[in-house]
Amino acid sequence: MGEIWEIILDALWDSLRVFPFLFLMYVLIELLERRTAVTRKSNVLRGNLAPLLGAATGIIPQCGFSVMAAKLYDRRLIRTGTLLAVFVATSDEAFVLLLTAEDGAKAFSVMPLVAVLFVAAVGVGYLCNAILRGEKLAELREGESVHGTRCGHDHEEDSALRRYLVHPLLHSLEIFAYILIVNLAFGFAMHYAADAISAFLQGGYWFQPLIAAAVGLIPNCAASVLVSQAYVLGGLSFGGLVAGVCANAGLGFLILFKNTKKLGRTLAVLAVMYIVGVAVGYAALGCIQLCGL
Repeated sequence: MGEIWEIILDALWDSLRVFPFLFLMYVLIELLERRTAVTRKSNVLRGNLAPLLGAATGIIPQCGFSVMAAKLYDRRLIRTGTLLAVFVATSDEAFVLLLTAEDGAKAFSVMPLVAVLFVAAVGVGYLCNAILRGEKLAELREGESVHGTRCGHDHEEDSALRRYLVHPLLHSLEIFAYILIVNLAFGFAMHYAADAISAFLQGGYWFQPLIAAAVGLIPNCAASVLVSQAYVLGGLSFGGLVAGVCANAGLGFLILFKNTKKLGRTLAVLAVMYIVGVAVGYAALGCIQLCGL
């Protein structure tokens, strides 16, 4: 019974950590969609610097940023390349585990991992935006809000308090409940299958990027924990670590999968993340071999 409560509490804590980001995200969406004085003069989320800023944000070890990016993308407020930049850079718990490993032997891997993630995220972001240069974003007139058609609430006549506090809070609670349910499901699955997944990760040296990237796609913080812990214990190469962390987008995929009408788009993003993770993982393995490390 104690283990069950531990899983429940871990799922609740992982979900609560994201809640402040959800709330800030919905406030930001309100500001963006209504084209306030703050956002009329700023195009930072969709301008030329967006993938660079997305990568810099994603590199911060906090899965809430991938959730924010996913929701903004779902509302067509940022481009696909910007979303991918955040997703590829997202590391979840990886940095923390490497820095706090018992013998400290793996802490030296943090800076190379940060550099690889950042460069890959920026490169993928700009490449994707260049390929999809005709991608259309939501176009709203000044003061217009799309909430009446998207979430069933008419916010036009609302006071500022309801618009920027009550409605974002309600939307955040809705997504929080969804994330909590998924975290509970994955928590129980990972608890009873952790040993099998760890053994799976420790496959042949040259197959590790393929395997680790697949594990990294699991939309839960546990994925980055498994990949990082396997590396700390010596069961996974640096290339495998890179592949797993690159493919991992934290809870961001949950937000995209919630929109069942755009399932094809979400699967395409998932496929790109896997390909990028595998490619960067093999590149890291190749560099290690060439340097004789």
